[in-house]
Amino acid sequence: MKAHFLIGSLAPSIETLTWIRGNPIFALERGKIHIVALFATTCGFCSKSLADLGQLQEKYRDIGLEALGVAARERVATADEARARVDTWLNKELPNPTIPIAFEHTGEMNKLWWVAGGSFADPTIFVVDRDNSIAHIGYPDPEDPDLLERVLIKVMDGSWDTSAEAKNAQEKWLEGVLLFPRDCGGEH
Repeated sequence: MKAHFLIGSLAPSIETLTWIRGNPIFALERGKIHIVALFATTCGFCSKSLADLGQLQEKYRDIGLEALGVAARERVATADEARARVDTWLNKELPNPTIPIAFEHTGEMNKLWWVAGGSFADPTIFVVDRDNSIAHIGYPDPEDPDLLERVLIKVMDGSWDTSAEAKNAQEKWLEGVLLFPRDCGGEH
């Protein structure tokens, strides 16, 4: 049974997260804009993406932006193993993250966000608007490194939903979802 959410859907919960760095975020707070970055410790450029998110958070924190990184796809048997793997990766790749970092080892976050969102790569970036709806799903784009900031500016001023750029981004995302469909009950 396929159970994808789309841009405009209410954001899933983040309650199952275990926080490993930074100040914990126990829920996506209405009135704030959140960037939820799902990453894997096997991803070669995730540390740069998370560092970039920290810079965006610093730049826009005063107008309600909060970013968080989540290792949600570590294939290990226990929470202790997941914590050790993520901690080792952080110490090597991103020793002083400026955004909170969490992990989730049960597969729930992977299922509710990564799989249901139609993702097929790491890191996957979800922008959640002030109403806790998914405003944008995407990947860091080396050909357009300013894309995420343009999305954020429009989400912040309320013009993203009606913009041509939002429509194009959603169409591009949906093409990928159709090419790489996921069954929410299983792994990728």
